[in-house]
Amino acid sequence: MSGPALHAPSLAGRRYAVFGLARSGLAAVGFLRRSGADVAAWDDRAEARAAAEAAHPGLALADPMAVPLAGLAGLVVSPGVPLNRHPLAARAREAGVPVIGDMELFQAARATFGSHRLVGITGTNGKSTTTALLHHIVAGAGVPAALAGNIGTPILDAAPLPAGGVWVVEISSFQVDLSRTLACDLAILTNITRDHLDRYASFAAYAAAKARLFAMQPDGATAVIATDDPQTRAIADAEAARLRVIRVSAADIAPAEQAGWPALAGPHNAQNAACAIAAARALGLPADAIARGLATYRGLPHRLETVATVSGVRFVNDSKATNPESAAPALRAFPGIHWIAGGQAKTDDLDACLPHLGNVRAAYLVGEAAARFAAILAPHVPVVRSGTVEQAVRDAARAARPGETVLLAPACASFDQFRDYAERGEAFRAAVEALGETAHG
Repeated sequence: MSGPALHAPSLAGRRYAVFGLARSGLAAVGFLRRSGADVAAWDDRAEARAAAEAAHPGLALADPMAVPLAGLAGLVVSPGVPLNRHPLAARAREAGVPVIGDMELFQAARATFGSHRLVGITGTNGKSTTTALLHHIVAGAGVPAALAGNIGTPILDAAPLPAGGVWVVEISSFQVDLSRTLACDLAILTNITRDHLDRYASFAAYAAAKARLFAMQPDGATAVIATDDPQTRAIADAEAARLRVIRVSAADIAPAEQAGWPALAGPHNAQNAACAIAAARALGLPADAIARGLATYRGLPHRLETVATVSGVRFVNDSKATNPESAAPALRAFPGIHWIAGGQAKTDDLDACLPHLGNVRAAYLVGEAAARFAAILAPHVPVVRSGTVEQAVRDAARAARPGETVLLAPACASFDQFRDYAERGEAFRAAVEALGETAHG
């Protein structure tokens, strides 16, 4: 990180507790201490507490489940903390303490740096690609830009941008839940499909969480909304009188035009591109810079990433496909698929994937969801209970023929076997590389 660090003098002298000391939690501790706040922090993992003390000498450690919370200006929690079932949420409510997250703290810092624009991107699927693509376009146009949030650098670890800069920030529904005053100058919504129902009482509650990003925008701000599903159309309709709503769709992108964007193949990327193009235009970027950005964008790891071709078989890492709706586009993208799926299921069905099984030669199932997915898929395609990603790669590689594709598109979260989807994707890559060594050894 270069330049001065983000801070918020308005928080000086206030008391905060930080719960959860992974990347965003550590960033929050540093931000609050730079701002002059009084900070106590905690993580249930001893190693995380030790790392926090090493990074922030003199940091007070206190378990918010064991000490009084009254008088705190805020309880800062990681987006990964399941507030719908964690007892800390009720304890904070009883003490009258707001539960907030890193984006709310970032909003407090915005008064300390010069003119800028904040673009927040949310949605069930595609938000990471849309965020990275828009940042690539903005930076390529010569505008100072920062990529942060749920992708890249934790927002509170970022250096302030010079005047005229654009913050391009991926924002999850959990981060929206932990925000009260976050005011995006431009907010983007890619889509809303069934997801995170372990964290929300209903699909409607999940959609309402996404909608709050727009409700927090100031009157007259810009909203780019892909209205390809009923939930996003309802949000666009609800905000049309108050915000400048720009409606886009995957259908806005002509296939011939999309063919010139190598890293943006498929109908899901048409939607992502439509969102990014509309946002770039709303930011006032010239058409030639937008076209150049689309053509030169190289994509993100773990999102339809071809990691190798071994003995004529392509191996594709789509570990970021953590629900059935995000896995379905990958099943449409290739013929002759040997599909590796499973993990920690977010829903009880694979309904979004079932129409696309015509491309699937066999399914290789891993993790907690293996038995459930086997029952769903066995009537349609051959099923192999591989158990682990490494074994699934070996099983699929033995069966695949030249010209076919071994695809990791789990349709599940990764937390039963991995720290996150990225670690799962790296395990897939390593297993494929081991195949290559065997083939060449």
